[in-house]
Amino acid sequence: MRIVARITASLEVACALAIGMPPTLGAQITRAEYVARRDSLAARIGEGVLVAFGGVTPLTDFDPFYQLPAFRYLTGYEQADAALVIVVKGGRGTSTLFVKRTPARRSLYYGAEPDSAALARDLGLGSRPVDQVTQVIDSLVRAEAGPVHELRDFAAADFAQQDSLTRGGQFVKALAARHPGLEVRDAHPIVQQLRARKSEAELALIRKAAEISALGHTELMRRIENGMHEYDLQAIIEYTFRRAGAERPAYGSIVGSGPLSLQLHYMKDRRAMQPGEVVVVDAGAEYQGYAADVTRTLPVSGTYSPEQRAIYQLVRDAQAAAERNSQAGMSMRAALDSSVAVRAKGLAALGLIESEDATLDLPWQVDCMKTPQACRQVVLFTIHGITHGLGLEVHDPIQAYEDGIFKVGDAFVIEPGIYISPKLLDMLPDTPKNRAFIAKVRSAVERYANTGVRIEDSYVLTERGLERISLAPREIDEIEALTRRRAPVP
Repeated sequence: MRIVARITASLEVACALAIGMPPTLGAQITRAEYVARRDSLAARIGEGVLVAFGGVTPLTDFDPFYQLPAFRYLTGYEQADAALVIVVKGGRGTSTLFVKRTPARRSLYYGAEPDSAALARDLGLGSRPVDQVTQVIDSLVRAEAGPVHELRDFAAADFAQQDSLTRGGQFVKALAARHPGLEVRDAHPIVQQLRARKSEAELALIRKAAEISALGHTELMRRIENGMHEYDLQAIIEYTFRRAGAERPAYGSIVGSGPLSLQLHYMKDRRAMQPGEVVVVDAGAEYQGYAADVTRTLPVSGTYSPEQRAIYQLVRDAQAAAERNSQAGMSMRAALDSSVAVRAKGLAALGLIESEDATLDLPWQVDCMKTPQACRQVVLFTIHGITHGLGLEVHDPIQAYEDGIFKVGDAFVIEPGIYISPKLLDMLPDTPKNRAFIAKVRSAVERYANTGVRIEDSYVLTERGLERISLAPREIDEIEALTRRRAPVP
């Protein structure tokens, strides 16, 4: 009865979209919250000057401008080429937004920035022209206002080390050259701590992003059928996101079928799906800057094979184990270990590993003496972790990153996976231990070959406990009840 009710609810939402009902709007980040964020940052800085740069005008007309996450967090300003300066004395800050004004003719094409009155009213920020920022910072440094706290303008924290030629990075480099002996500090650790605990307004926006994401995945289950390409699924889910009010996908949609279900970040989405395969769909919506992250693994022909069902159920059981261990006050390590334990026991029962604790010699560098669990055979088929934060980035900070303990106000995912391929055996170093392992499991690996399964949901931790907020169907019978509607078994 619960399964029918969940499917019916999903279909009712989809039907509402189909007849043109407007999407429900989520919460807004208020002026007071933006001010409070800057005040909290100033209190932690204590003394000095913070300088941060937002995103630059796009160099193509392929996509609209989207603000950088850290800059958006502190300002709420969604226009290009801006900078933020906070002068901090005794833990109290005075903030100024330095903005670029689009010439009148160009504004007819791309629009104009909000004026100073609107910035003060909506964001609590005074403003000046951006071409004055160098002069202002030089003056503050000469007046010995304290160290300069730098907030680098990389597009995503995951790629911060590769993103070395940013406008802000070059600005601070030139500033240090003009003022020998200047003390420059990285402000990102402080901002990451602030961003880790999500406010009620932020949690509401993440919930909305997850609701839209679940709607997209449910729509895929209703519409998948033999003869489709991966890009058909990408088009369906991203259309559903936008129709439901999302700004854009939260990241590049991953739609990998058959052998490509094994590639964790495959984003070409071009292959013709074959009957009898599974397809991993890892796609989430972004709503008012906040991301959700959801993955489902679907049977292309509407029904899982016995081998696919076995692997899928293992992953689902591993997710359930991690959920039980992802409450406030519990450790991230316990959640991961419980998930791995379920998968190890199941893989051993299927003959895909020798035993739950059996080890092998891996093809990448790892110290098995220090971290023996990293050398277990189960690692070969369960390569990635299961938890990362959600927020203004799809891999956002959470409080648990500080001490490993989940806390109220954390927003995160749980995403166990299993990926079976003979190529994994072929990449192992030729050692006696590995030869014995391969001889025992080769036939089972070939039986389950090209079966990649990942199940991922978005969660928030509140005073009431762990809340799953991406309510797309995820049990085998729920999914088959929807996919069989459109995808008859050949």
